[in-house]
Amino acid sequence: MALNTEAEGKSWEPASFEVEAERVSKYAAAIGADSPVHRDPEAARAAGYRDVVAPPMFCVVYSSVAMGPAILDPEVGMNLAAMVHGGQEFEWSEPVCAGDTITTAVRCREISERDGKGFYVFESVSTNQDGEQTVKGTWTNIVRGV
Repeated sequence: MALNTEAEGKSWEPASFEVEAERVSKYAAAIGADSPVHRDPEAARAAGYRDVVAPPMFCVVYSSVAMGPAILDPEVGMNLAAMVHGGQEFEWSEPVCAGDTITTAVRCREISERDGKGFYVFESVSTNQDGEQTVKGTWTNIVRGV
């Protein structure tokens, strides 16, 4: 099966996510991030944040609403049954705090084939309500048997 590289460069409608303090707190607890800045607004403010601050990898939570349509797009043509996670790389900028609205835009950076596997590379850029970039992500998915 040949890969459809016509989706390279394609972008999808940006998606927004409202960051809630309770969700940040639950995520922090789930990953063992024990700092009070993830749960206590006063501790977060004393540390210089606007409100409780999300751990950096919380970016996966707010980016996923934008990544879903890209990965599921028939034009991209990923066989999800044969897909494995290839890797993620992130460049963090402005911290994400409760009360922020994060908007993430995704584009398909590359579709290629190596050793009978399809490599699908997406780039996401997330910004807060003030237009400040919070994170830039590179997401690589590998599909076996192309």
